Amino acid sequence: MDNLLVSISCTTYNHAPYFRECLDGFLMQKCNFDFEVLIHDDASTDGTSDIIREYQAKYPKIIKPIIQEENQWSQGIKPTWEFNFPRTKGKYIALCEGDDYWTDPLKLQKQVDFLEQNEDFVGCFHNTYYADERKGKTSELIPWRKYDRDIFTTEDTIHTASLFHTTSYLFRNLKIKIPLVEGVYSGDMLLLGVISKYGKLKLLPDFMSVYRKNDGGITSEENIIKYHRNRIILTQFLNQYFDYKYERKAKQILNHHKNEIFKIKYPFLFKIKELIIFRFYNLSK
Repeated sequence: MDNLLVSISCTTYNHAPYFRECLDGFLMQKCNFDFEVLIHDDASTDGTSDIIREYQAKYPKIIKPIIQEENQWSQGIKPTWEFNFPRTKGKYIALCEGDDYWTDPLKLQKQVDFLEQNEDFVGCFHNTYYADERKGKTSELIPWRKYDRDIFTTEDTIHTASLFHTTSYLFRNLKIKIPLVEGVYSGDMLLLGVISKYGKLKLLPDFMSVYRKNDGGITSEENIIKYHRNRIILTQFLNQYFDYKYERKAKQILNHHKNEIFKIKYPFLFKIKELIIFRFYNLSK
């Protein structure tokens, strides 16, 4: 591959029912450059590794897998950071997990073209659909996020949720080590914050990927509290990482997550708090 420009990082674990669609989304890309697909299979037990070997045999110059015998995630290891990023050879990195997929054959070309022409941008993203395939749901494609602007900065990455879906990520291969922050599982948000220090972020209007929601998600109170605590740790880290330049924004996000935890743990007190604020607001008019 003399013109290797993009390294696609794909992590998978027991994604056999969906993985062919994911791989086909990579292989259908029409580009004026070469790309590689770096797959990390985290010791799947459902036949995912067989699919990987099948595709590797057909496309040995493109498909480059690591197939683990022991699960790495359960040992606290982040496969994307530890196994895929160190072996990237492309000028740019794209991301997609094994149960999601790309829908536009020109996705990579559009994103690469933008970054090639705009050196002050570090990443290019696009709109995404999600398909809610949980029990009792339909597979209707629904827009995942909606924005009224297309340029984002470092401050924007301090947010209650990820700005863009992982399937839309394409960013410059900065060859930097992503910090491992204990208690943070939102790797996409951490990554976005880190790379945003090196340039602006562009959102293309096209819908070019699908994110599958195919599990129970966050349902129990315990998991919801854990989710918000995770976000608190992440926000505190980013605030420090950005040298407290956006502390006002960080405090707003921290208060949001703390308030959500308070609402779950002390619902009665939360209602009283809301009532007091409501009455105070009306009296001050």
